[in-house]
Parts: sequence; structure tokens; C-alpha cells
Amino acid sequence: MEQLELVIEAGRTERHYWKDLWRYRELFYFLAWRDILVRYKQTVIGIAWAVIRPLLTMIVFTVVFGKLAKLPSGGAPYPIMVFAAMLPWQFFATSFTEAGNSLIVNANMISKVYFPRLVMPTSAVIVSFVDFLISFVILLVLMLWYGFIPEARIITLPLFILIAFAASLAAGLWVAALNVRYRDFRYIIPFIVQFGLYISPVGFNSSIVPDKWRLLYSLNPMVGVIDGFRWAILGGEYNIYWPAFLLSLTLVVIILASGIIYFRKTEKTFADVI
Repeated sequence: MEQLELVIEAGRTERHYWKDLWRYRELFYFLAWRDILVRYKQTVIGIAWAVIRPLLTMIVFTVVFGKLAKLPSGGAPYPIMVFAAMLPWQFFATSFTEAGNSLIVNANMISKVYFPRLVMPTSAVIVSFVDFLISFVILLVLMLWYGFIPEARIITLPLFILIAFAASLAAGLWVAALNVRYRDFRYIIPFIVQFGLYISPVGFNSSIVPDKWRLLYSLNPMVGVIDGFRWAILGGEYNIYWPAFLLSLTLVVIILASGIIYFRKTEKTFADVI
């Protein structure tokens, strides 16, 4: 009978981490599919909430900023302008929350089985992308309702979706690692999401910010992401303030790279402290 030999190689996980990430690619599918089933299969409200939440936010912002404050919309119907921003923001907010709690929720798995822990926050972002796709369908319905036809620049939208994905993953990695070490972060996450909604140009056009403050305002990376979405979807009079956009893009890259480094650095202790 052939004997199987188990070799425990010192430092293997360090040298082969990214290969292991690919080897465990089916775990991405399993975790993402499990969370999707929990969210959408067992309850009707799961699907309804993915529709109701951005719609209610759009209505409130349209009334407050569009009807009462009469802020400019860049030549597009105000509800469409708001919803074009709600797409990346809701994706970011959901990813930030779900990825931030992903390690805590799966604590039993982390303490018992080896796999690259990077799988968990990444799969949480993938699940949040499903909500994004549902919201995108709502945007298409709004466009049909208002008879709004996007311009050719809509073909650049996948590029800005990729940037939104990077921003969501970047923030998710940081907060996931911090949430394991400092449990108080689970109370801070909702506050950050709520506060971020008001300081991001979701309900208004970022062009209302004076030029001398645009670069400072774009230290919020979601400003560039939202401006990119609006530029691709709205067209017409809407333009990107490129220095501010490039600043936001640079910050997304820095936060993502540093998030991966910090996550990998603290990952070794997750099983001990969780």
C-alpha cells in the first residue's frame, strides 16, 4: 500500500502565498455564493432592500438638493445624476461594512483551517458587487423613464467600475485587519459609512466645490470614483476635474497597496486573537 507523506515546510505560506490564493480560488466562489444565498434566497426583503435603499436615498437627495437647494445637475435629470453616484457609493459602503466584519463572522473557520485570509474580505466585496448590479438595473430603468440616452463615453464605465472595486477592497482590507485587533472598530464602521455619505458628492455635483478647494476635497478617494462614474454615464455638460481625479486615483492605489501589506503583516496573528 502506498504511503502518503506529509511534509511541513517552514515558511511555505510566506513563499507560496499568492500561489495558494489561486489554489483556493474555489473558496472565493463558496463564500460568495453562501453569502448571496443567505442574503437573497431565504428572505424577500434581501432583494427588496437592495432596491429600496438606493431609491429612498435618491429621492431624499433629489428633493433636498435638487428641488429645495436647486443645485446644478450637469445637464442630466437630477435623479439620474444622484443615482449615477449612488452606484459606486453603495458598492463602497456595502463592501466596507461586509469586508470589515468578514473575519469576525468567519472566526471559527479561521481558527481551524489554513487558507489565505485575503479570501474573506475579497469575497465580501464580490458579494457586494451583486447589489451593485441590481442597482445598475434600476439606473437603466430610470434612464428609460426619463428618455435619457448616454453618450459613447459610457464604454469607459468598466474602467471606473474597476477603480470602485479597488477602492472598496482597499478600505475593506484595512478595516477587516483592524477589526480583528481592535473590536471597537465594529462600532466605528457605521459612523464612517454615514459620515462618508455626506462628505462625498452623492447628492450634489462636485463642481459646486470652489476650484481652490477641489484638490483638498479629493483627498476623499470616493470623490474621484463618483466623478468618473458621472462622467461616463451622464456625458453632456458633465466634466471631470482631472487633477482632483488623478489625486483620488493615486490615493486609491496607495491605500490598496498599503492595505494588502498591513493585512499580510497582521494575518499571522488572526487565528490567535480572533
